[in-house]
Amino acid sequence: MGILEGKRLLVTGVLTDQSIAFHVAKLAQQEGATVVLSSFGRAMSITQRISKRLPAEAPVIELDVTSPEHLDGLADELRTHVDGIDGVLHSIGFAPEAALGGNFLNTAWEDVATAVHVSAYSLKALTVACLPLMVGEGRTSSVVGLDFDAQVAWPKYDWMGVAKAAFESTARYLARDLGPQGVRVNLVAAGPIKTTAAKSIPGFDAFDDVWSTRAPIGWDLGDPEPAARACVALLSDWFPKTTAEIVHVDGGVHAMGA
Repeated sequence: MGILEGKRLLVTGVLTDQSIAFHVAKLAQQEGATVVLSSFGRAMSITQRISKRLPAEAPVIELDVTSPEHLDGLADELRTHVDGIDGVLHSIGFAPEAALGGNFLNTAWEDVATAVHVSAYSLKALTVACLPLMVGEGRTSSVVGLDFDAQVAWPKYDWMGVAKAAFESTARYLARDLGPQGVRVNLVAAGPIKTTAAKSIPGFDAFDDVWSTRAPIGWDLGDPEPAARACVALLSDWFPKTTAEIVHVDGGVHAMGA
């Protein structure tokens, strides 16, 4: 038996088979879980194609986490595929181009608001939308979000860094309010991976230099599996009393000085 045997998971953010989210879905299935994917708009067809590369093709539902209509209907949409949800992977983030790349002082509020809404507030919105399928007497469930360490200011990351700081705080408050209902909320702060989202960040290549020189146990920008394994572990029952935690899977860079 795998560590997710019998679990039902919603995995967001699968866009390529190199993404952390794809590897979470893949490992989760290998560990016994039933997986439902979500996508949105033009990306739907991409996610549907990528789903065929999983050990078992997973259904893909449409979900825009900024749409009240989509969020209100999410539980019913999920019920067409599963009778409950034991875990959710939040792998959603977006910032307009004007909010990245060294434009911090000039970014308009409208662009900042978009980054915070999609990348931080959506953790609360998604979790609450799934809640009817996650709670019940004697039940426990897990929400895991993909993070990028917001303790420091990163080159070019700008307002997405601010959004990630809000994301981390949101996770702590969710853990506080949902713990009594048996819901754990944790984040995995992964080192940089060459994903679709990463490629959209101006100056992303600068992270290669940082991690190649400062990770004490090394780091491979092309290998999403270490972060995916941490997510799968947190989605399992192996961390029954761990919540409001940020697990760093970054080769140790977060703890190193200059």
